[in-house]
Amino acid sequence: MLLSPESLLNEAAAAGAVLGIDTGGPVASLGVVINGRFASSVVRPSGSHAFELPAAVEEVLRAAKIGFGDLNAIAVAIGPGSFTGLRVGLSYAKGIAVAARIAIVGVSSLDALALCAVNGELHEGVSLYPVIDARRGEVYTALYRFVAGALERDSSDLVLSLPELITELRDYARFVGDSVAQQACSLAQAKGRQAGVVENANLDLRGSFVAAIGATRIARKETDNIATLEPIYLRPADASLPGSLS
Repeated sequence: MLLSPESLLNEAAAAGAVLGIDTGGPVASLGVVINGRFASSVVRPSGSHAFELPAAVEEVLRAAKIGFGDLNAIAVAIGPGSFTGLRVGLSYAKGIAVAARIAIVGVSSLDALALCAVNGELHEGVSLYPVIDARRGEVYTALYRFVAGALERDSSDLVLSLPELITELRDYARFVGDSVAQQACSLAQAKGRQAGVVENANLDLRGSFVAAIGATRIARKETDNIATLEPIYLRPADASLPGSLS
C-alpha cells in the first residue's frame, strides 16, 4: 500500500468514525478520523498507559464531538514498540471493540510514524527511516521510498543497532522519530553519510495516522480477528539485513 495522507483520507471517506490509538512508546497518541477528515487528536506523555489511557480516549472523543456509540471501528498500533505499551493499547482497544460491537484493525507503528514526515519537506527518491527506540542501543525501523508524493515501503520491520543501520543507509537518507532520530542522524553524518532529520515532522499526528490507515482498511472491508490480533515483537536474533537495505 502506498502511503500518503491525501490518498488515505480520500479512501477513508466511506469508513465513518474511526478511533486510532498508539501507546507503543512513552507518549500516548490518539486521533479520530470521521468520513475522511481529521476530527481530533490528543497527545499525552504517560507514566502509566494503563492508568491514563481511558481519560485520554474520552478526551479525544469529546474533542471530536462523538461518543463510543458513534464509532464504526477502532484502529490500534501493534508495533514494533514497547512490549508493555503495546499490550496495554491493544487490550484496551479490544475492550472497546467488544463493548461497542465494532471492528478492530491493527496498524504498523512504523507506517504511522513514517506518515508524520510527509509534509512537503521530502523530495522525490528520498529514503526515509522512521526510528523507534528499542533500547539497548537498538532501534526499530524500516526503509521507505518517497515516490510520486507517497511513501512506498521497501523493507520489512527491523531491529538494528545504530551502527548497523548507518552501515546500510541508502543515499539521501532522512530519519523521523523522537530523540533517537537525531542520534541516528548525528552518527550517520559523523560517518560521512548524506543524512538528515525531517525537522517539521508532525509527530503529534501518530494516533491520527493510525486512525487514517485503519479507516482505509475499514473502507476496503479488511478487518482483523479480535481473538488472534497480537502485537508485533521483534528480537535481535530475527533482524537479518535484507538485500533491499544493502
